[in-house]
Amino acid sequence: MNEREIDAFLERSLADGRLSRGERGALRDLVGDADATTLQRVRARAFAIARGTLIDPSTKAAIDWLERISALLASLGETDARPSTADVLFSPGDACVRTIGALFDGARRTVDACVFTITDDRIVAAIQAAHRRGVRIRIVSDDDKADDLGSDLDRLAAAGVPVALDRSPAHMHHKFAIFDGRTGIVGSYNWTRAAANENEEDLVVTDDERIVRALEGEFERLWGEYGGGATRAGESKGEQGRGR
Repeated sequence: MNEREIDAFLERSLADGRLSRGERGALRDLVGDADATTLQRVRARAFAIARGTLIDPSTKAAIDWLERISALLASLGETDARPSTADVLFSPGDACVRTIGALFDGARRTVDACVFTITDDRIVAAIQAAHRRGVRIRIVSDDDKADDLGSDLDRLAAAGVPVALDRSPAHMHHKFAIFDGRTGIVGSYNWTRAAANENEEDLVVTDDERIVRALEGEFERLWGEYGGGATRAGESKGEQGRGR
């Protein structure tokens, strides 16, 4: 963005005291994909150019007041400038597993997951790859399901991924995860081949801050309750056969 061009445009537009539809389009083209800081500078220049045409001190004071109000309102809206997004995925099919794998592939700092059971090797491979990249991963799961045939929790723990198992007569039945503290997934979808290939399941993917913070809070509660760290329960709850 050329600041001289911006100033020249603003001065020409101010000459007749109106901003036409064509001028609005031209200004959008001039600022292009400018970031918030650059847009603030353009706004400040517009106020400065308008102020420079005034003589009466009280009118200049009114323009100063208007500029400060405009800047304050713009700053208050910055935290909400990027609207939250949400997608809903369903199985059978590969949409859920592909999305989970892609989120692990894109993770750069942390992944915290509460998942009832993990048996899908495609997801396990994505977890291990992220762990090798240095992403801090923590998993909370159900101790009964950890003993199921095909469970990959021992494999993940052996690779150095911290795994905590619940110690409760009830099930740790959650299926959610938080990626880099920004994106959350939650739904009925277990990280299993059956969930991908056979079951009717759902998975919501969202960056809504309220939802992500709520998931983080629940994860930290469970991580604290079940001790944290790489643990492996040796006994079952003794209530096999209940509905999963």
